[in-house]
Amino acid sequence: MKTLGIILIIGGIVMIIFKGFSVASEKKIVDAGPLQINKKENHWIGWPTYAGAIVSILGVVLVLSDKKKV
Repeated sequence: MKTLGIILIIGGIVMIIFKGFSVASEKKIVDAGPLQINKKENHWIGWPTYAGAIVSILGVVLVLSDKKKV
């Protein structure tokens, strides 16, 4: 459980620092034989800052509860 806790702490910190990421997708607009028109769109995938804080707190709880058992 200690390893999972450390992974959650690191993941939570990364979620706080990086608020999300952008994914590019290509959408076909016109396909008329040899003529093709494509459109690139960027989609933002984000999460709230408090989600990273909650994940970090859960990681700390797991690490601390594992130390008490030893």
